[in-house]
Amino acid sequence: MEIRISPSILAADLSNLRSELEKVENADLLHIDVMDGHYVPNISFGMPIIKAAKRSSAVPLDIHLMIADADQFLEEFASVQPEFITVHYEAVTHLQRTLQKIRDLGVKAGVSLNPHTPLNGLKYILDDLDLILLMTVNPGFGGQKFIPAMVQKVRDCRELIGVRPIELQVDGGIGLDNLADLLMAGANNFVAGSAIFGAEDPAFYIEKMRAAARQG
Repeated sequence: MEIRISPSILAADLSNLRSELEKVENADLLHIDVMDGHYVPNISFGMPIIKAAKRSSAVPLDIHLMIADADQFLEEFASVQPEFITVHYEAVTHLQRTLQKIRDLGVKAGVSLNPHTPLNGLKYILDDLDLILLMTVNPGFGGQKFIPAMVQKVRDCRELIGVRPIELQVDGGIGLDNLADLLMAGANNFVAGSAIFGAEDPAFYIEKMRAAARQG
């Protein structure tokens, strides 16, 4: 499956968003973490920033909803025509219905799991998924340290996916130091915030990630 690099704009300088996004025009996706202060202990941003990102970059959007009651906002997020909308396994009451609604809106559907959440429940919804996002830190804040035990979880998830065309995304503490291990375990979609936007040359760092993936 295609390797994709997804810079998280949570780590960008939002006061200068257009120029920040120009630095990552070679990315495959722009990862947008929407936090509500309820499901996760932080508030990030909403539609004004998302619409600004849409206007400022041709890179497809990847919207990650770290929010409660995601269903009531799906139409609004779908209005910016992202490639993916991802909801949290732990925050949605009727997950299959929510995933179907995302697809009915013309958007690829994703589900995210926190580090402690078992994979077992996914086997009942695999045919409703286009992406599985495994959090490799506890969600809510950027710049956290990668949890090494998640490499095995990625391996287990790839085995569960089998031959299905489901992207396996990882998010949290991702960088050149652990990308190869995660790739070998089965991840193909890598979200990185601080590592990319904190680099002296974000576009070059993305290319280094791609080169490391090819070598892996």
